[in-house]
Amino acid sequence: MLDSIARAPLWAAGVDFGHGTGHGVGYFLNVHEGPQSISKALPEPSMAMQPGMITSIEPGLYRPGQWGIRIENLVVNQPCGTNEFGDFLEFETLTLCPIDTRCIEPGMLDRRDVDWLNAYHALARARLAPLVDDEAKAWLMARTEPFAG
Repeated sequence: MLDSIARAPLWAAGVDFGHGTGHGVGYFLNVHEGPQSISKALPEPSMAMQPGMITSIEPGLYRPGQWGIRIENLVVNQPCGTNEFGDFLEFETLTLCPIDTRCIEPGMLDRRDVDWLNAYHALARARLAPLVDDEAKAWLMARTEPFAG
């Protein structure tokens, strides 16, 4: 179901991407390591998400012979609550790199998208700024400015 949720905005625009939305990342192979996968290619889910699993999130769009865009982050599954419907998980972002907002068509984002982008950039700024200085810090600060949308 996560794959369909991730693809829904692209499907609404009549486009799709030809790869999975995400896959497990472990410490043996470092990439494409299950057992979890977020993909429409699998006939049936083979493994439910569990706390502590690291997964890539990598939707994209490619126009053959023209261009492509793909943002890939790694997330870890974290428990976020239990109620009468079961145990729930949320993704905590592990990899932080500013998203180039110069490539964004503002009118294509709704308020929730802009809020997510600004929260992501605030987190990237807070975690990365203490680790860099001078020119790198100036670049980080410029690239994580709030996006007006």
